[in-house]
Amino acid sequence: MGRYLNSLRGLWEIGGSELVYLKIRDKLCHSQKGRDYMLEILRNTKMDNYPKLIKSIWKMRSNEPLDLDNPKSFNEKIQWMKINDTTSLKIQLTDKYLVRNWIEKKIGKGYLIPLLGVWDSFDEINFDELPNSFVLKCNHGSGMNIVVKDKNKLDYNAARAKMNEWINDDFAFLYGLEMQYKDISRKIIAEEYIEQIDNNLLDYKIHVFAGEPKLIQVIGDRNIVNHTGKEIFLDLNWKPNNLMYHTYDKYEKTPSKPDNLEEMLDISRVLGADFRYVRVDLYDVDGKIYFGEMTFTPASGYGKWDDEEANRIVGSWINID
Repeated sequence: MGRYLNSLRGLWEIGGSELVYLKIRDKLCHSQKGRDYMLEILRNTKMDNYPKLIKSIWKMRSNEPLDLDNPKSFNEKIQWMKINDTTSLKIQLTDKYLVRNWIEKKIGKGYLIPLLGVWDSFDEINFDELPNSFVLKCNHGSGMNIVVKDKNKLDYNAARAKMNEWINDDFAFLYGLEMQYKDISRKIIAEEYIEQIDNNLLDYKIHVFAGEPKLIQVIGDRNIVNHTGKEIFLDLNWKPNNLMYHTYDKYEKTPSKPDNLEEMLDISRVLGADFRYVRVDLYDVDGKIYFGEMTFTPASGYGKWDDEEANRIVGSWINID
């Protein structure tokens, strides 16, 4: 391994990020040591090289060139926004702790899942002060959650190991330069447990373009451990619409339209007003709406599309002029 890493250093000195990515894609990234080394390379990449790096990752994943000067599809424009549209506000709203203050000012505290605590490390948590059920989250990434239904059954050593692994991850570099995650001050937060949040609670992801919701993504039957679930895309009239990438298997039957859909859409308009594109995630719990998160680069701009023409149609909704 040492000789291999030395060869990568040589490639970096000769050709920079592109050559390194092409070298590691089939071998190095499959080991933990290699993954850590790759992340270290990315951390040390100068911002001036980010466009080249994004083009290299795109080429590696799609086998197609990326034109950052004239992007057309949704996925291509997400790559463009990574370079050209990462703002301090986006960083704040990506932070699962700091976003709460903004949400409270925009739509009110009542839409927030109650906060139980915030800490800099796992070992600071006093579990005696927490209720029997709660959810632990890292604030600086996605999917970094531990759902605790009964703390008496929690494997604390396993939870500590997982949280320490997550809190040391640079999520900005894990899936292709999602720079809104880079400068987040890392915390662990605990939120109140919402019944079935880890399974059958429907997740309404509203895709908002320049303040206007256009597509609703509904995800349910989710298994967080196995990363499985069901999903469907719908238009604003609750009619199935296939103009989007897919993450999970498709619902065979359309879920019932929530009674408070119009309120959800109004919330998404308020929260998405200042952005070219954002996905606003909401929950409906017995008629009460809760805020989930703001997502600016879903699937890091590598979502799987069944129809490339649809990819371009949705991409046309993002104005980068």
